[in-house]
This record gives sequence, C-alpha cells and structure tokens, in this order.
Amino acid sequence: KIIQAFKRKSSRILREKYPSLKSRLPSLWTRSYFCCTVGDISESAVKQYIENQKNV
Repeated sequence: KIIQAFKRKSSRILREKYPSLKSRLPSLWTRSYFCCTVGDISESAVKQYIENQKNV
C-alpha cells in the first residue's frame, strides 16, 4: 500500500509538472515493484548497482 501511494502521488506530481506525459503515456508506472534490504554496504555500491540496471 505504501508503494502504491508513492506511485500515485509521484505520478500526479510529474504529470502536473510535465503535461506532455498525459498524452504520451497511458500509465506512468507499472503495477510491479522491487524492494529489499541492502545490509551493510555503502551508499555508493547501491547507487552503482542501480545505475548498472539500466544496462540489463
């Protein structure tokens, strides 16, 4: 429910700020999401992991 609320609110904010999103995309977010803990690793390692996901 928390993730759904975040997606709903962020979609509303982004569509208000960028009106072109309304006509280009029927839905800004998918229904799915991924959430996990990272344990004892650095913030830079997490950022690097996220950046590398763009290449997958």
